[in-house]
Amino acid sequence: MRYFWTLFWTFLLVQMLGYVGSAMTDTHYSIGNISIIAVVVTILIFIVSAVIPNSPATEE
Repeated sequence: MRYFWTLFWTFLLVQMLGYVGSAMTDTHYSIGNISIIAVVVTILIFIVSAVIPNSPATEE
């Protein structure tokens, strides 16, 4: 479920960002291209969350 909701919210937010960005730059909005970018961003989020350690930092 965690992966689904991450993909869902990333898809919505990236679509919104793509729509607003295309409106501001006066370019064509393409849902297909923005969807590919949303999937790539979701994969990057999963990679970053796997790399960041879960344990608290130790004091030296």
